[in-house]
Amino acid sequence: MNIEEIMKTTLFMNMTKEEVEEVLKELTAYQKDYLKNEYIMCAGDSTKLVGIVLKGAVTIEANDVWGNKTILSHVGENGIFAETYALIPNETMLVDVCANTDSTILFIDMSGILTKSNMTSWMIKLIKNTLRISMHKNLILSKRSFHISKKGARERLLSYLNTMSLQKHSNEFDIPFNRQQLADYLNLERTNMSKELGRMQRDGLIEFKKNHFILKTVN
Repeated sequence: MNIEEIMKTTLFMNMTKEEVEEVLKELTAYQKDYLKNEYIMCAGDSTKLVGIVLKGAVTIEANDVWGNKTILSHVGENGIFAETYALIPNETMLVDVCANTDSTILFIDMSGILTKSNMTSWMIKLIKNTLRISMHKNLILSKRSFHISKKGARERLLSYLNTMSLQKHSNEFDIPFNRQQLADYLNLERTNMSKELGRMQRDGLIEFKKNHFILKTVN
């Protein structure tokens, strides 16, 4: 494992190299490769593992027994997932984690923290960082709720693209989703969404090619 690369994740914020090495040793860390579209964690299971995306990206999905899919979030390189479930023993997962591209995931067994009687400096930092990440995830879910509260496809698309523009500090940016994933994320039917994107481009609101977008200023 490349410690310098691993230290880039927010889970290890403000930790020394020695502390990160201690975490990896004490919490039985290991890494595993996944192919694109391969499931990493599945709804209905429980987990004690936190996943860190060392390479690639994953999506957090809600899939029901009727075949309906909702994409809740996208986790890119150095991002983490399943931290909430890992710290609640035997909690049933309600979501699937799927590799969005060929990916390498580092797993850390968080149950090691729950069984420790004495808190070391790296444990305190790890818990603080986990709390910070969890709060950030809550904001992400709130943003999605804000988008899908809009009635029409155009309103949902404009809400999402405006948020991306604010986050990127630019009217030109790439989004992390392909067309189907964007439709799933916004709770839209793909064909209707694609038609609406075409209409928005003809109306001079946006320009796009694949996942690259430019928001046009309306005179």
